[in-house]
Amino acid sequence: MAQNNGKHTAINPEGKTTLTIVVILFFVINLPLFLIPSICGWWSYAALAVTLLFVCFFLNFFRNPVRHFPSDDREKVVVCPADGTIVTIEEVDETDYFNDRRLMVSIFMSVWSVHANWFPVNGTVTKVEHQDGTFHAAFKPKASTENERSLVVIKTPDGKEIMLRQIAGAMARRVVTYCKPGNEAQIDTHMGFIKFGSRVDVYLPVDSLVCVKVNQKVTADISILAKLS
Repeated sequence: MAQNNGKHTAINPEGKTTLTIVVILFFVINLPLFLIPSICGWWSYAALAVTLLFVCFFLNFFRNPVRHFPSDDREKVVVCPADGTIVTIEEVDETDYFNDRRLMVSIFMSVWSVHANWFPVNGTVTKVEHQDGTFHAAFKPKASTENERSLVVIKTPDGKEIMLRQIAGAMARRVVTYCKPGNEAQIDTHMGFIKFGSRVDVYLPVDSLVCVKVNQKVTADISILAKLS
């Protein structure tokens, strides 16, 4: 099941194992450098600084902010499901599920972005499918169809269907999707997580009003991506 905002912690659960390993390595590397006088020197402080930067990087990457969409009007709104930069807005032939023309909006997530993904609309999850693939850089167009990815389809209360693709990038090696078919989708709720640089594509009905532009920075669960007709 998706995680509820009220249960979020400072660190995303997906990062617990990675952070545990990083912290253990931090102490394994640094303790001997300072506890054994014969090997202590300027390099000890250099090693401390470098390893501390690694710890800070992973703490930043796996941060898990609590967010609430700042409006009660959610009926026709599609909220950004991911932090990052809008890299594509175009009509495409979607062949994995709809088999028709759809409006695709793509959000590229850098290693500095929050990598939790939120549901963009309220509704019911009707399809979840994981697809194995390659690991092209996430900002490249072929990443949408060739990279490892997870497909999620949500039907809104008025019958509109929205599809999302969580796409692994050149560094990302794990796409996590919390929801299953039949689950309730709610804005403000986590849908999944992608480790390291990655991308999320949102497929909308072609008559949707897009509220973002290419190269715009967006914030998940805060920025409005589009409005449904």
